[in-house]
Amino acid sequence: MNDIDVPVLIVGGGGAGLTASMLLSRMGIESLLVTAWPSTSVLPKAHVLNQRAMEIMRDAGVADTIYAASAPAEQMSHTAWYVGLAGDQEDYGRRVARMEAWGAGGHSPEWLAASPERQANLPQIRLEPVLRTRAEELATGRVRFHHELTALAQDDEGVTAAVTDRETGETYRVRARYLLGCDGGRTVGPAVGIVQEGVRNLARVVSFHLSADLSQVATDPDVLIRWLWLPDLGIPGVLVPMGPDHWGPESEEWVFHLNYGPDDGRALDDESVLADLRTGLGLSEEDLTVHMISRWTLEGVVADRYRVGRVLIAGDAAHRHPPTGGLGLTSAMHDVQNLTWKLAAVLNGHADDTLLDSYEAERRPVDATNVQRSLENAMNHIAINALFGGGPGADEEENWRQARRLWSEDPADGDFRRTFLAAVAAQSMEFNELGVEFGYTYESAAVVPDGTPAPENPDPVRIYQPAARPGHPLPHAWLEDLDGHRVAPARLVRPGRFLLIAGEDGQAWCEAAEKIAAESGLPLDAIRIGHVDGDYRDPRSTWTAARGHTPQGAVLVRPDRFIGWRAQGAATDPVAELTTALDSLLAR
Repeated sequence: MNDIDVPVLIVGGGGAGLTASMLLSRMGIESLLVTAWPSTSVLPKAHVLNQRAMEIMRDAGVADTIYAASAPAEQMSHTAWYVGLAGDQEDYGRRVARMEAWGAGGHSPEWLAASPERQANLPQIRLEPVLRTRAEELATGRVRFHHELTALAQDDEGVTAAVTDRETGETYRVRARYLLGCDGGRTVGPAVGIVQEGVRNLARVVSFHLSADLSQVATDPDVLIRWLWLPDLGIPGVLVPMGPDHWGPESEEWVFHLNYGPDDGRALDDESVLADLRTGLGLSEEDLTVHMISRWTLEGVVADRYRVGRVLIAGDAAHRHPPTGGLGLTSAMHDVQNLTWKLAAVLNGHADDTLLDSYEAERRPVDATNVQRSLENAMNHIAINALFGGGPGADEEENWRQARRLWSEDPADGDFRRTFLAAVAAQSMEFNELGVEFGYTYESAAVVPDGTPAPENPDPVRIYQPAARPGHPLPHAWLEDLDGHRVAPARLVRPGRFLLIAGEDGQAWCEAAEKIAAESGLPLDAIRIGHVDGDYRDPRSTWTAARGHTPQGAVLVRPDRFIGWRAQGAATDPVAELTTALDSLLAR
């Protein structure tokens, strides 16, 4: 093979790497993706894609494909807790709690008001082929599976890498301006001295990807994730439908997770865990087909650095989460959304290299929060399971006796039942975490503060408060173009381009933006939004309520749809003021 010179070398072909490849291609930046794996994921892995992740998938051009394959909204609107699933006692499968999840599948007013996109649910085993196909369409011949990074060295101008084609054994050289490590921390991070810090080995989890007809026992069609306490085993299990052609109780495939203690050697023996699987689901060996068994440990870690010279990391290479809350894969997508526009700005000569330092400054605190949230979600599940008492060391009869207190008519069990339901109610921090998923903010040199205080939020986990304040995500509103067609501001931000949004009387700001774009070549668009006048109308005054400036003011939206700067009103010299803001944002 010939040696390759390329602006960006991406190492890793999972959700982070493939998303980075697609986004860079959409911005006209050439990249090469290499991954040691021969194919996309063979494990179901993560499955929930939050609204901001789906906005990124819209940017990449795959949102509609994902929605078409996803669990329908009405079949991912709730989660629930059960005692067992099926067995020879009448109490098997009894539901003891139920909770609305992901804004009732995206239908609750708060979630509808946050974004034009809704949540999706598509396991990585089916998501990654969609991403790979699109990445290969956008960068033909530059997405290479079974090509392994075997060495790297960097200097002041770029990175030199050795890549080996595992099919032929041939090694070739890649010279890149920047290297993006999306390899789960296996190679790139350790090679440049990056260390992951945090807690490990909280629990052992054994996951089964299986086919079975559970339609007669997993009977709640609106429940996506079933949390099972298994009295026969004294351990908890988690059951999630996998589709692919039907969802809910009719799902053809499932994932079942069994949670063992960190020192439980039973988790390491295939025959033992398969026996536990059959007991936990109440099925015989003939009733199910196990496609794969995987083992992993519960951990929450964050890299000490996200950048070393010309090498940057994202996704699992930068942070690893418990799956509770679905914040791992989505955070990876948010990482590369933040980073790729900055790489494009630097490579196109619109920004200084130091702009890339804002990537760690912005993403690492958010990722650390998401890891902590994932850990707290997991620990509360552990607390819920502990209320059942007993456990693996107790006999089956004792475990059942404790579980039956949840529906006992004995007044003495009332307090126990209320304690259990209160612990379950707290799990809304996982299933109603709109503030965490959508409301996170950035503080860095790539944001120009305007001196206004952040909105007071009584519950930053569950409540998202839209505000067009610097560092905040672009608020959602349904606008109308001049022909009356409905459009969302998020869809007016084009790949790799800034968008200046002025008020109805902010024409001077638009003219300034057009002048700067024409003279510098900066990818900068400009529009006006007003209730009566403007390029787009705000019929519900939703945007007007969130914009935080007068009709003569404006906001500057970064390519990742975060507010970078805001002017409260008119300026004596709008060209000079906007130029100064852009120079600050782009580290020029």
